[in-house]
Amino acid sequence: MPRFFVNEIDEENITLTGENASHIGRSLRMKPDEEVTVCCKGTDYNCIISQITEDTVFLDLKEKLKCESEPDIEVTLFQAVPKLDKLEYIIQKSVELGVSHIVPMLTKRCISRPKEKDFAKKLARLNKISEEAAKQSGRGIIPDVSGIISYQTALEKIKSLDKALILYEAEGGKNFRDINLKDVKSVGIIIGSEGGFEKSEVDDAIFNGSEQIWLGKRILRCETAPISALSILMFLTNNL
Repeated sequence: MPRFFVNEIDEENITLTGENASHIGRSLRMKPDEEVTVCCKGTDYNCIISQITEDTVFLDLKEKLKCESEPDIEVTLFQAVPKLDKLEYIIQKSVELGVSHIVPMLTKRCISRPKEKDFAKKLARLNKISEEAAKQSGRGIIPDVSGIISYQTALEKIKSLDKALILYEAEGGKNFRDINLKDVKSVGIIIGSEGGFEKSEVDDAIFNGSEQIWLGKRILRCETAPISALSILMFLTNNL
């Protein structure tokens, strides 16, 4: 069933306009009596199309359900900026796996060092990738991709989370299975770029409350590490 996301919804008068309406009428060529799902803040509204006009699709509510595919843990991925194609891949796969927020950050070993203004121009495309991945994987929300921030700003943000984990391959760390995730509702995962982290950056993260973890003896690429970490985290919290 096609999925469409909205920020607000009137349950007594559900309509889709703009790009969503155009997609239904012109791209999908849907007709009245066909079904669609409207997603709003983690809730699925399964609807039947009652009428399609040039710019609006009118819907009748069939049932309202909590989106079953949404994890019960909020995960923020703090990703040191890699090359753009790798970042796009990371966003797509992270959204499929259940991430809630993606925060690109600049660290000392980032090979790609876009200026904040230049990166802002790419945000629309990056968030579109997130939206398409959310639709494809049946998510109840569209995870947001933020503007680029400094590493120090990222360390300030992790203080508000229940748990923060930094992956650092050089000196190992705790095994994922040894991390206490009981009653944890928000987690930050901190991943380096192609060059990894400086030891001082890891020390700073630990000083600010992060736990150092590792994913085994094999060194993973920067686009593989977040996918692996998210998969393990979702499995350990019964969200996979």
